[in-house]
Amino acid sequence: MKFMKLGSRPDTFYTTEAVRSVSSEVSSDLIIQVKGSRYMLHKFPLLSKCMRLQRICSESPETLQPQIIQLPDFPGGIEAFEFCAKFCYGITITLSAYNIVAVRCAAEYLQMTEDVEKGNLVYKVEVFFNSCILHGWKDSIITLQSTKAFSLWSEDLGITSRCIESIASKVLTHPSKVSLSHSHSRRVQDDMSCNGAESQRHQQTIKGWWAEDIAELSIDLYWRTMIGIKSGGKIPSNLIGEALQVYASRWLPNISRKVKTNREATTASTSDSDSAGEVTSKHRLVLESLVSLLPSEKGAVSCSFLLKLLKVANILNASSSSKMELARRVALQLEEARVSDLLIPCLSHSSDTLYDVDIVLTIFEQFMLQGQSTPTSPPRSKLGIERRRRSRSAENVDLEFQEARRSSSASHSSKLKVGRIVDGYLQEIAKDVNLPLSKFIAIAETIPNFSRPDHDDLYRAIDIYLKAHPELNKSERKRLCRILDCRKLSVEACMHAAQNEKLPLRVVVQVLFFEQARAATTGAKVADLPSNIKALLASHNIDPSKPPGPLSTTTSIPADDEWSNSGIKSPKSRNSRLRNKVAGEDDLDENEMNRDGMGRPSKFKAFCALPRRPKRMFNKLLSINRSGSEKN
Repeated sequence: MKFMKLGSRPDTFYTTEAVRSVSSEVSSDLIIQVKGSRYMLHKFPLLSKCMRLQRICSESPETLQPQIIQLPDFPGGIEAFEFCAKFCYGITITLSAYNIVAVRCAAEYLQMTEDVEKGNLVYKVEVFFNSCILHGWKDSIITLQSTKAFSLWSEDLGITSRCIESIASKVLTHPSKVSLSHSHSRRVQDDMSCNGAESQRHQQTIKGWWAEDIAELSIDLYWRTMIGIKSGGKIPSNLIGEALQVYASRWLPNISRKVKTNREATTASTSDSDSAGEVTSKHRLVLESLVSLLPSEKGAVSCSFLLKLLKVANILNASSSSKMELARRVALQLEEARVSDLLIPCLSHSSDTLYDVDIVLTIFEQFMLQGQSTPTSPPRSKLGIERRRRSRSAENVDLEFQEARRSSSASHSSKLKVGRIVDGYLQEIAKDVNLPLSKFIAIAETIPNFSRPDHDDLYRAIDIYLKAHPELNKSERKRLCRILDCRKLSVEACMHAAQNEKLPLRVVVQVLFFEQARAATTGAKVADLPSNIKALLASHNIDPSKPPGPLSTTTSIPADDEWSNSGIKSPKSRNSRLRNKVAGEDDLDENEMNRDGMGRPSKFKAFCALPRRPKRMFNKLLSINRSGSEKN
């Protein structure tokens, strides 16, 4: 750190009964009061260098008593005034980065300029500031920090702007050419002297050597400094992002606490609203300033960091524009997110849910909007459709693959990753007893079908939701299970679903059917069912040991009673058997409706009466059955 000494005389100031005086053979003829402190001084050394004191004394009438001057608004207080007074007496003073701003403002207040005397204090301070302070890295930062106490004076004198320009220019320069502090300079030199793998490991640290130092600045000075650094155009966006992360970890509140702790903290803060509100306002200003500094390039900051900022934004009740900007940026790189990062606490008094599902739903929707792109493959022709009708061996992979290829390969890959994230998120929020069914379904339906190659994770989420919400009625359970495609369940998931008493009976029937279809192709054995499930199926004339026959073709399922996006379609023949087996549930529905006094029509008949157009899997199953019977 640089410093400069002015004057050569020893310090002769002393204190007597709360009055500061200077040892001299001449009696004091000037009394100056500065913010409650009194100084017994002499006119000659002070007036010869201070234009302001000259003018005040000239405007006062001559008296035999010492003249009294009051300086209540003196910048820098008694310390800065005493520096100026000692300079006038020729007493040695030491200037450094810690006191140069206060002394410079005090000298300007007293008008200690070259117009009064050559080599006055303003000139010498400016020489030291320009030639030494601005050339040093740490000195520039310390000086910039000290301008906070004299913001108006520092702005008028150009001290703040010159410090910011100096810091920004040094960031754009290689650290070997910057005058750093001794310890920092030695650390950088050690990093630069490394070779091989050691050098590569420290290379990123060398590039971002400045981030920790400027993180000590207050947010308004930091914001202006980062704007200056970004305007230089030489610093990569990822280094800008790393610097923002360093500052956020330094100044933003700890967000790793549990949601319950955050709720308790919010309630407890009402007891000390003034202090808590002030702290919250400062943190909110820091957050919103950091959001405005985020680089526009994708990947400049990690998705995890963005989601942490979003959590803090919820806790601090930041502006909606900041939240939406963070949600938009998270959506751009959502495939990098972790489920734990998406569990954003909900502190709104209008909602009882544990997590803020609405903001996450916005993120998913934003992801789907930015992921839309022009198809990279031509649409399927009629010739291709006819060929697939003749070649049944490619049925299981053709439909989903063609749908996925309508978007770019990168978008398709990211949507597959996001599909797993969505299902993992559903499993976490499903435990919340206050989560409405509509929000659970809305989250599940944000991604397209091809983003879920299998529905095992979705089934787990549904099972968790059913256990956490036993109060759901039959209609709500049916509505919940419509998002599930039983054809995409694994053998293990089918075995669990077939024995799950919380699922609607029609879902169990579907699971049994597709499990039997899979068993017919592989020669495996269908898992045994619990006695209560068997009894329930038997009461409706459903034999789980036999494959169900074709479904009715006379009517079609209403849109609100389908069980998946694609539905289940039936062949044109062998339709009476399964219809008779499941028709009994209509009677069950009607009996229940009669008991509760409501005359809603049953929809289960529509489930048995499916569209005329055959589904390929049914045809494949029929062909397998026919070939097996012919061999026998």
